[in-house]
Amino acid sequence: MSAFASLPGIGKKSALRIALHLLADQSDKKNIFREAIQALEGVHHCSCCHNLSDDEICAICKDHHRNASLVCVVENIQDIMAIEETGQFNGLYHVLGGVISPIEGIGPDDLNIDSLFNRVTRDGIREIIMAISPTIDGETTIYYLSQKLAELNVSVSQIARGVAFGGELQYTDEITLGRSILARIPYAMNGKF
Repeated sequence: MSAFASLPGIGKKSALRIALHLLADQSDKKNIFREAIQALEGVHHCSCCHNLSDDEICAICKDHHRNASLVCVVENIQDIMAIEETGQFNGLYHVLGGVISPIEGIGPDDLNIDSLFNRVTRDGIREIIMAISPTIDGETTIYYLSQKLAELNVSVSQIARGVAFGGELQYTDEITLGRSILARIPYAMNGKF
């Protein structure tokens, strides 16, 4: 029970229910979990982008059909999964492993920043897209990276931020709403601007 409770989002009651369920279950679930945990032992971080991989280089970095001159910088591996689900990005990624957070004692040296700079100089990257959460720490990280990347003569862009589709303006915070107005785009009718 304590092993399940140590997982994120699993409290003591949920851990107890899971443990009791597995003990009472007569199906092959225990073996499935055992095999899945054993499979995790072969997973490590890609030596290029820090994504998860069962090889030294992940499948995305190996894919020669992707635009290798375009790199999307993300906080964590879940962000890669979310962007890949859209099917709209055909470049490569770089996982920072978090954001700069002075309050939590996380500085640039604690993140995968040096390897990003090495990739830019070594691999001929022409554009970096910052896909980092719009928080104070996220903005600090974007600012820091942008300053350092300016020295390397690479174009830096940031994902658009604004009001979520289906959201109501009255519930949108003022920073998001303000940025949405400043980053407005022309309205397209029938695909024409």
